[in-house]
Order: sequence, then structure tokens, then C-alpha cells
Amino acid sequence: MSEPNPLIKVQILGKEYPISCPEEEQHDLLLAARYLDEKMRQIRNTGRVIGTERIAVMAALNIAHELLQAHRRSVPQEAQGEYPERPARGRGNRPPE
Repeated sequence: MSEPNPLIKVQILGKEYPISCPEEEQHDLLLAARYLDEKMRQIRNTGRVIGTERIAVMAALNIAHELLQAHRRSVPQEAQGEYPERPARGRGNRPPE
């Protein structure tokens, strides 16, 4: 039986999260956590979104939007059919009440 992955601690919005991660992926995990923390802080600092859960959802939507844009730029036009042309809401919009 293989050994479990070591735990690595990441901080997001001042809260520490222990994450099980293979050693060869720890650097990327730290970069991803730092990026997420930065995005969540930007959203929180606008003062328009309140609550960690809502901030996390908005950050996830913004990051997914960035990923889809990067995908569209790197994939030929005819292969893009699996994603909608434009998201229903623009980036940074307030979530529904």
C-alpha cells in the first residue's frame, strides 16, 4: 500500500486549510492558492459581495471565465462548440440577492 500524500497548508482569506497533495504538485498548489486568495481579496475589497461563500463563488466564476477565454484563444474556432459563446453574466457583477 502506498503512503498517503503529505499535507500542505495553504492560507485563503486568512484561514488555513490543510490539503493532501503529492510532493511534485505542491508548488502548483501553492501558486493556485495564492491566486485564489488574491482574487477573493479583490472581490472582498470592492465591498459589494459579503460573505466568504459568496466571495468564493464569485472568484470561482471569474477564474472559470478566465479559463474559458484562454481556451477559446488556444483552440481552433470549430472545436469551441462545447462552451457557450458568452457567459450569461459579466465578470465582477453582483450575485443575485
